[in-house]
Amino acid sequence: MKIVIALGGNALLQKGEKQTYSVLINNIKKTVKHLAPIIKRHKVVCTTGNGPQVGFILLQNEIAKKKIPAMPLDILGAESQGLIGYPLEEQLVNELRNTKKDVATLLTQVLVDKNDSAFKNPTKFIGPFYTYAQAQRLKNKYKIKKDSNRGYRRVVPSPNPIKILEIKTIKKLIRNNVTLIAASGGGIPVIQTPQGLKGIEAVIDKDLASATLASSINAQILMMLTSVPNAYLNYGTKKQIPIKEISLEKIKELQLQGHFPPGSMGPKIQAAINFLEKGGKKVIITSPENAAKALEGKKGTIIRK
Repeated sequence: MKIVIALGGNALLQKGEKQTYSVLINNIKKTVKHLAPIIKRHKVVCTTGNGPQVGFILLQNEIAKKKIPAMPLDILGAESQGLIGYPLEEQLVNELRNTKKDVATLLTQVLVDKNDSAFKNPTKFIGPFYTYAQAQRLKNKYKIKKDSNRGYRRVVPSPNPIKILEIKTIKKLIRNNVTLIAASGGGIPVIQTPQGLKGIEAVIDKDLASATLASSINAQILMMLTSVPNAYLNYGTKKQIPIKEISLEKIKELQLQGHFPPGSMGPKIQAAINFLEKGGKKVIITSPENAAKALEGKKGTIIRK
């Protein structure tokens, strides 16, 4: 089978951990051990989040800008693909060294619509927190909004992915039994202009990009790995109920009822709907340690047509 596995940020950095090399490698090693049994048996493309990583790169960009010219967000997104892809590829190669599986990381561009409504109302928080005074000084340079009661942060657009631009290359590599790491962080957002492609300052949701990728390669399964073993109804309350197996129509009903907030499970549910409506067979939402059993139908949330 062809499977796209979307790794959440917890696969790389746990809440409260410092972004150090040793922490990153340790978390990746743990995650790879859970993925290896699946990769050995199936054709797999891995995608990853990049939230903490691109945030740290952005902070480095800000701190060093007086000595080193600052780079735009699309360039920083490309940097994060390498930062995540290299150690993930390295550990996959180590884990799969006794198999015939090759592993490669592909720098991935994702086409978005320059007229997407997200560009008129940026909502994606990125980078460091600022005080009110700092936010006032930066408001002519960046779009700044208050992030709950924690301070002020830069916001950027989060447009919908239209097309994975390297999809022909991805298909060729899959046919040649290569396990791929692609579209990390939702991919590098680009728009089409009369002069050709142009990178743009935005952040594409990783799960929506993963669904687009999965549909483009005719994957049978989209697996989204996160910090919880299931999607839930009434999450975080005393009435919390795990969703085990559910139909596409039922999950759409629950989505309309507001069970899946935008900042939580919402993007994963929308990605699941997008994938299944475009011909996908099954979506799995679970934690990395439950991935193999979820593929057998024994764990996690399973959404079918």
